[in-house]
Amino acid sequence: MTEPAAARTPDTPDTPPTPGAWGVHPGPYAPPPPRPLARRLLVPLGTLAGVAAAFAYVGTVDPNEPGHYPVCPLLRFTGLYCPGCGGLRSAHAFVHGDLGAALGSNALAVAGYGVFALVMVLWLIRAVRGVPMRLAISPFWWWGFGAILALFSVVRNLPFGSALAP
Repeated sequence: MTEPAAARTPDTPDTPPTPGAWGVHPGPYAPPPPRPLARRLLVPLGTLAGVAAAFAYVGTVDPNEPGHYPVCPLLRFTGLYCPGCGGLRSAHAFVHGDLGAALGSNALAVAGYGVFALVMVLWLIRAVRGVPMRLAISPFWWWGFGAILALFSVVRNLPFGSALAP
């Protein structure tokens, strides 16, 4: 009598089957083999480098001087501030260390910088540990974020919310 195909190995019969030998494979739910640290850090550090380059550009080219950046289409055609209006001025002030001016230009953008920093730290820690980064955000939180953006847009365009206008 012969052994089943899954139990045969190229080694002696006393050794456990090795993955990939004689039809034995880890299956679709087996964890992937660990990648080298440099490869795991490639995407988060690349993302961080791209954002740092964008902040460096905005820090160098002043958005307070006309002609460097396009005007917000909503502001241009309706005179209303969108949630992003003042974001470039906020980033410029943030790069130069003027937190008061950054908050005055777009407080929601400054909050976004903080959220981005927290997510980047989490992503880098998980990459070093070899744990994949997955952000599963429920629709409740997406709707909540949309409501915050809408409320921020409405309030900054009303007379009592002029402190939020850029």
